[in-house]
Amino acid sequence: MLTIKRFKLAARWGIRILAALLLIEIGFIWGLMPDWDEFAYGPVPKSRAIKKYEYLQTTQEDYAQLKWQPITLKSLPKHLVRAVIVAEDARFYQHKGLDQEALKKALEYNLSQRRIVYGASTISQQTIKNLFLSPSRNPLRKLHEIILTYLMEQNVGKQRILEIYLNSAEFGVGIYGVEAASQYYFRKSAKYLTPLESVELAASLPAPKNHNPETRTRFFIKKIAKIRRHLQI
Repeated sequence: MLTIKRFKLAARWGIRILAALLLIEIGFIWGLMPDWDEFAYGPVPKSRAIKKYEYLQTTQEDYAQLKWQPITLKSLPKHLVRAVIVAEDARFYQHKGLDQEALKKALEYNLSQRRIVYGASTISQQTIKNLFLSPSRNPLRKLHEIILTYLMEQNVGKQRILEIYLNSAEFGVGIYGVEAASQYYFRKSAKYLTPLESVELAASLPAPKNHNPETRTRFFIKKIAKIRRHLQI
């Protein structure tokens, strides 16, 4: 009888703790959520990474100058947009934030390698991560990412998500967005990038500090070739 009472007491306390944790999580996500109307139609917001970089610039003298110049999606050449989609999320227009097919393939490959090689994050997920979350890979952060991605996809159109992603993705140390990247690597606006230059920018993702038009690593060259095959350039 005593054991049953203890079990019921423990169960009640367990339910209370879970409820409290759930309320904390709801409050945390609610605090992160933007005004979706402003997000959908207002100026391109600064990402969390950009804000952090700006702060570090004020505390450390050796930080390179921040490079970030927002540009509208309409101003960008179609071959640049297509190259980024091919490189990062080929089914961007088909899925609703999460690409289940890519997740399955990534899981199978990661299990075969016994380590995390691919994350299978969509452009939508990366947009949420860039803007609101830390780069940590812990499960709780991933849950926040999934919830916020779902909410964004319900409230914001694909073209706007793509526009924000192209203006927030990192392309090197202190280099954020395709316009700043184009100015840095090719000395011209992203409006005037050639198809091959666009492929090179896309091939920098998602590890631009190591693989970019300056380092021209073997991995980078192979990725260029892969994107070009898909685009038939």
